[in-house]
Amino acid sequence: MNLRETRLRRAVTLAIYWQKNELIIENYLSGNRVAAAPLTVNVLDFFSRWRMPSEFYRKFATYERTSLALTLRQLQERHFLLPKDSAAARLDERIQEIWSSWLPAAGMLQFGTRNIRYESNLALVRRRYLKRAKETPPPQPVKHYPRCPQVALPSPRKDSAFTSILLARRTWRRFSRRAIRLDDLATLLGLTWGVQQWVNFPGVGRVALKTSPSAGARHPIEVYVLAVNVEGLTRGIYHYAADNHRLELLKRNSSSRDIVNFLGNQWWYAPAAALMLMTAVFPRTQWKYPDAAAYRTVMIDAGHVCQTFSLVATWLGLAPFCTMAFDQALVEKELAIDGVRESVVYAAGVGSPPPGADWAPWPHPSRWAGITTS
Repeated sequence: MNLRETRLRRAVTLAIYWQKNELIIENYLSGNRVAAAPLTVNVLDFFSRWRMPSEFYRKFATYERTSLALTLRQLQERHFLLPKDSAAARLDERIQEIWSSWLPAAGMLQFGTRNIRYESNLALVRRRYLKRAKETPPPQPVKHYPRCPQVALPSPRKDSAFTSILLARRTWRRFSRRAIRLDDLATLLGLTWGVQQWVNFPGVGRVALKTSPSAGARHPIEVYVLAVNVEGLTRGIYHYAADNHRLELLKRNSSSRDIVNFLGNQWWYAPAAALMLMTAVFPRTQWKYPDAAAYRTVMIDAGHVCQTFSLVATWLGLAPFCTMAFDQALVEKELAIDGVRESVVYAAGVGSPPPGADWAPWPHPSRWAGITTS
């Protein structure tokens, strides 16, 4: 684009901070990060609203024109300055529109962690952990106050159906090829995400009640189902309608390769029967809680829901798993969600346990360095 004809504005997703003796400017959405001179802050401040480059040249007329032009070009290349009507500028405006009250604190975590890549070679991961443990032992898994008075407690009760399910819950990484039943999937969805009851609040409207707690009963978590091996259900991606207990088909012909691709190449989940992709519709929570601290409640809500899912799956005799390792950009593209108003925040799945297994076995060592899908 011609700088003389295109208005520019600084990105809303910028963070400026000091690291040791360097001034760092970072666009946490694009991932660009540079050490810069303090004068750069003045330039970015000048472009707090849409301005023409010619205005910039007049404002900083004491500097050489070629140097100023180079500065504008470099700031655009790093997505610190955005051209008017560009795709980056439209996304920036959408983030500002929806996320303004939660920026920058929540935005840095939400948008700054979109493009993490995950290692799927478990043998390599194991070697790294062993090396780290040798160099720096891990922190103790429990904490004690040995000098304080101690009170011995009775043993927890473990003689109920509920406690047997709770104690049996594990994250599974091996599965049989047996399909799961449609009524089991329906039970999983209905008891985990389904609306159980409505409460009317005068002046506010209906509020949903579900089996898991949610801050302010806002329930921002939606779920999309990638069905691969469910009896009586066409392979595809579905949205679960929590109010009428129905699946809405969005895309046909999903496969176990989609599970692996969505989950950052975690090949051991390929035999799973279905993948649950949990998204957060942020305006639901932002409507009631405009402070950035509420971002934590959205993540906690997802955790509540996932534990409910895992317990229901265990009760049904299925093999559940959950993971935070997923390809956010790919998932959001396939679900046709914008990543701003609605974004994927958690993934869980389920399959049939392998024959003869009453515990969650680790992937077989012979396959640790490989990727197998079907």
